[in-house]
Amino acid sequence: MGPAMNVGFIGLGAMGQHMARNLHRAGMLTGVWNRTPSRSAVLAAETGCKAYDSPATLAADCDFVFTCVSADDDLLAVIEALLPGLRKGTIVMDCSTVAADTARKAAARLATAGAALLDCPVSGGVEGAKNATLAVMCGGNPDVFERARGVLSALGKTVALLGPTGAGQAAKATNQILCAGVIQAVAEAMAFARAEGLPLEQLIEVLGKGAGSSWYFVHRAPFMSRGEYPAGFRVRLHEKDLRICRDMAARHGATLPVVESTLADYQSLQESGHGDEDISTIFRLKTALFADKT
Repeated sequence: MGPAMNVGFIGLGAMGQHMARNLHRAGMLTGVWNRTPSRSAVLAAETGCKAYDSPATLAADCDFVFTCVSADDDLLAVIEALLPGLRKGTIVMDCSTVAADTARKAAARLATAGAALLDCPVSGGVEGAKNATLAVMCGGNPDVFERARGVLSALGKTVALLGPTGAGQAAKATNQILCAGVIQAVAEAMAFARAEGLPLEQLIEVLGKGAGSSWYFVHRAPFMSRGEYPAGFRVRLHEKDLRICRDMAARHGATLPVVESTLADYQSLQESGHGDEDISTIFRLKTALFADKT
């Protein structure tokens, strides 16, 4: 792969901590920074990398910087904090899910320091982050992408450039609409199966091999059968993503029914205290449709 890669990672949440570990396994991870310092300290102790005290000090030591934060404002704040330490030619790879316009704003700010942005959101769940099997969808300059490809390949086998800055986020928004529709269908089907008295675990095994199967069916229908929803992809985070999708669609004059119905369901789930559960908790609402018939 040529010279040593000096890679920094910012944002050690449910996805980020596993992605950083995979970079360490690939021999690339120089150091980490997290808003809650204890997470940086734990990962540094585990991997032997450095826990930096600021994004700027991390940037000063790195040729590549990953960011993986929760929201648009968080990303823009991290970009500002990176700027004083960035070296010319540094590539910042943002794996957060934010609006395409936010990616373009971040790229413009980085350009003032001679640095480049790749918006490269990911899909594949916590499992994909842990197992380095994420799908990485990128937007940015083709030359920058080629320089970063070797680093991105430590996170997943599917790494693609889909267009200029913002294209990665547009692809991720597309993915989030798919996730909304699929989780709705999986939950509705599982509620129906339960009402019919079918053996749910056996059913999942059989239908998992059928034409209606999906990643969400195979990996999240078991949560529904057990009535347990450990945080994989939290309701409140998917809601944030679907609001981005709604805003992007509105620019085309479109209203998306799957997005709107899922947002309404998520509002209901959050009001009843389920916002930090996995999105498969939408099964709660689907089983209620059968409440008077069982």
